[in-house]
Amino acid sequence: MSTDVTTPESSPVTLRQRVTVSPVELSKEESDVIARARHALLDEGRGLDARELAALVHLGAHATPALTELAHEVRRRYAGDTVEIEGIVSAKTGGCPEDCHFCSQSSQFPTDVKATPFLDYDTLLRAAEETQATGATEFCIVLAVRGPDQRTMDRLTDLVPRLAAATGLQIAVSAGILSAAQAAALAAAGVHRYNHNLETSRSYFPSVVTTHTYDERLETCRLVQEHNMELCCGVLLGMGESDEQRLELLETLRDLAPSEVPMNFLNPRPGTPFAHLPLVEPLEALRWIALFRIGLPSVILRYAGGREVTLRDLQDMGMTAGINALIVGNYLTTLGRTPDEDREMLDTLGMPIGSLSTIL
Repeated sequence: MSTDVTTPESSPVTLRQRVTVSPVELSKEESDVIARARHALLDEGRGLDARELAALVHLGAHATPALTELAHEVRRRYAGDTVEIEGIVSAKTGGCPEDCHFCSQSSQFPTDVKATPFLDYDTLLRAAEETQATGATEFCIVLAVRGPDQRTMDRLTDLVPRLAAATGLQIAVSAGILSAAQAAALAAAGVHRYNHNLETSRSYFPSVVTTHTYDERLETCRLVQEHNMELCCGVLLGMGESDEQRLELLETLRDLAPSEVPMNFLNPRPGTPFAHLPLVEPLEALRWIALFRIGLPSVILRYAGGREVTLRDLQDMGMTAGINALIVGNYLTTLGRTPDEDREMLDTLGMPIGSLSTIL
């Protein structure tokens, strides 16, 4: 496995041509680690314990081909071939009071993202209909807020059932930190999934956010589950965290048992404290996609923000390293690739589009 990083981006030589992924001969001890994991997951039908998972992480980057091969087997065994497509819309952009260091929507940083009012129903309906036309089954309404105030709650509880009835889509919401009463109200309104990302590990979280705590995020996640909404709880890799902290995050997610885990990779935004950080290397991204699949065998593991700039023309390789869901179209403040490109990729791979629901 090698990466030639000397070819300029303007060259007609593609990333796939510049990155060669070939099996690297593992030592007997390393091969045994992979074999034991495969036996546990595929023959015994059980998840790995913490020691077994840590052993895979500690194999390092040269084991990426073996890890991705195992992850694809695990994905097909536990989650099948179906791929779920979701569209998202930023219903209330910018002006967020929180200081998430990766986010250009924070009012605390000098970014180009300006605060905008809550989108009206007709605008959201058009966005939902465009999402439906892609073959998606999920539509997520995202708000840049610490948590919803009463006016926002009133809007959400009105919008969610209307959009679901008009489109037949399952409606998800991402609106920050919730109280128990708010979680109950959103569930009663028909919210299918609620997104609340942990982003990183508890030990690294203070380097990413200081205006709220990790425990506040975990409490919202638990309230979502207690009120019988599916929990969508994502990660953001590439913020300076270590492998051990990524493993720590993965173990937290294994305890939390969300239905869905979006895989985000940092796309550094000008004006934010993390603007200077480098992109995650493509093979490093593939390695961690595989490790998250192996650690969370049945989860909906969704390609999310940063995949285009991180993996570029290797995105199909992520689909055979554990990914089984996509956000199509644009993200909150960054552009994605077209839905047609993603559908063509799935057609080439022979992966059908459908709705997924999992119990870990």
